[in-house]
Amino acid sequence: MTTWQIDPAHTSVEFGVKHMMISTVRGSFSDVHGAVTPADQPTVKVTIPVATIDTGVEKRDDHLRSPDFFDAANHPEMTFTGTLVEGSVEKGGTLLGELTIRGTTKPVTLEVESNGEIKDPWGNTKLGFTATGTINRSDFGLTWNQALETGGILVGEKVKMTIDVQLVKEAAVPA
Repeated sequence: MTTWQIDPAHTSVEFGVKHMMISTVRGSFSDVHGAVTPADQPTVKVTIPVATIDTGVEKRDDHLRSPDFFDAANHPEMTFTGTLVEGSVEKGGTLLGELTIRGTTKPVTLEVESNGEIKDPWGNTKLGFTATGTINRSDFGLTWNQALETGGILVGEKVKMTIDVQLVKEAAVPA
């Protein structure tokens, strides 16, 4: 069976969330790793180290790593396990799965667009994808917030995610 490994150097997990209800703060996670197995029912397993969060502001990143948000000391990783239910590994489609953040697991649906397959200059076969979806951060225990004097809240509930992933095909293992 062939497995496709995530190439962490060419993969990004990015997010956007409303700040003070008027602007969007964006950030990303790095060192993402995992694999895709395109069997009869393709499976996806991804691990994201939460300590790698980067919003461009160190003080904010430290707060996001704290128990108020991700609690990175006690929950160092987010995980996603999914199954492609519509489409194909080569062409993209709808990916249903379970996302675990802070020990809480909830269903998530991602729309996956294929960016194509190519051989790199070293003979490796690669696939590229862009996956998008939205989660409610409170569903995962990320409930810290502050009310604003003028009404509204400091941090929005909806988190929009964009995942750009490059996969590297492993050599087939004989049955």
